Amino acid sequence: MTEPKIGLALGSGGARGFAHLGVVKALREAGIPIDMVAGSSMGALVGAMVCIGQNDENLYKMANLFKRKYYMDYTVPKMGFITGKKIKELIKLLSKQKLIEQTEIPLAIVATDLLHGEKVVFRTGPIADAVRASISIPGIMVPEKIDGKLLVDGGVIDRVPVSVVREMGADLVIAVDISHFKAEHEVSSIFDVIIQSIDIMQREMVRWHEVSADIMIRPMVEQFSSTAFKDVNDIIAIGEEAGRKQVPKILEKIKTWKESSNDHQ
Repeated sequence: MTEPKIGLALGSGGARGFAHLGVVKALREAGIPIDMVAGSSMGALVGAMVCIGQNDENLYKMANLFKRKYYMDYTVPKMGFITGKKIKELIKLLSKQKLIEQTEIPLAIVATDLLHGEKVVFRTGPIADAVRASISIPGIMVPEKIDGKLLVDGGVIDRVPVSVVREMGADLVIAVDISHFKAEHEVSSIFDVIIQSIDIMQREMVRWHEVSADIMIRPMVEQFSSTAFKDVNDIIAIGEEAGRKQVPKILEKIKTWKESSNDHQ
């Protein structure tokens, strides 16, 4: 019997993105295969770690490595406050300096071409370069230059890259959306101003363009700051719970897909 190819689309959302790890654990525990992953912003970082073959224990250890001090390498603001060099070194270390085409599970990383306003999808090249581009929050982190393109956060153009996973050949797409907007969130710094503005814009985009996944998982992590890399284990636990809740629905979708594909054979 033919099995469906299952793709995972991991969305943007800063530190809340560690909820993706919990979802991945829940899927693995349920025996649901992950055949390919596309990620934007934090989803690109988590997706890369999953695709190079890290087990859940290592992924959780990795999540706890991410503290502000590792990525707050300030610069005189020209195109961003943070150079992004420290975080890139950390990603190089965690990704074992691998290329995207060397991952165990097929991976696509989404970034935004700032000059042309276009989506850029990386399927080859160094993981660290592509992830560094995909997490470059405009105004906060200096854009990454690759092949003459000035690249910023993938979430600017494709918050949850479902279409990218479909293009990779997924029969069923599980999307994880973690960038919930919380009204009246405390705004006390320029970082908060920029992040809150992006959250509002993305919420409006989603109103007009609902993500068309087969299964949508929305871990309720809006109470956590997207810029404070703490409460990581709580965020992961919420992701696990949200993933587990959707397992019966995912298994049902797989069963339906198999039945209809056998009918067509």
